[in-house]
Amino acid sequence: MATSAPADASSPPAPQRQTEPARKAVRVVVKGRVTGVGFRDWTASTAESLGLAGWVRNRRDGSVEALLSGDPAKIEDMITRRLPVGPPAATVTAVVPSPAEPVDPSAGFEIKFTV
Repeated sequence: MATSAPADASSPPAPQRQTEPARKAVRVVVKGRVTGVGFRDWTASTAESLGLAGWVRNRRDGSVEALLSGDPAKIEDMITRRLPVGPPAATVTAVVPSPAEPVDPSAGFEIKFTV
């Protein structure tokens, strides 16, 4: 009595999917003494060091607005630990996040004109 190999033994292995890294985006408005203190440059430099994409700009109301896109843990770090402190000359009174659509990571991080 011949035994046959299990049916899946001769089947090629299922292709492994490369999973996309989780990406998230958040728009933040930072309030306080945040204009004229290098906040945009500091934000761009800090975001780039974390591998985040997006942009930052001053607003005419004296706040700074940014879009942070990338690894959710790094965005959380930026929102909870870094933006509330900011550069040395800044005094942050509030960081107000809201959901946003992720941007292409290859877009990098840019400083935009005031709105």
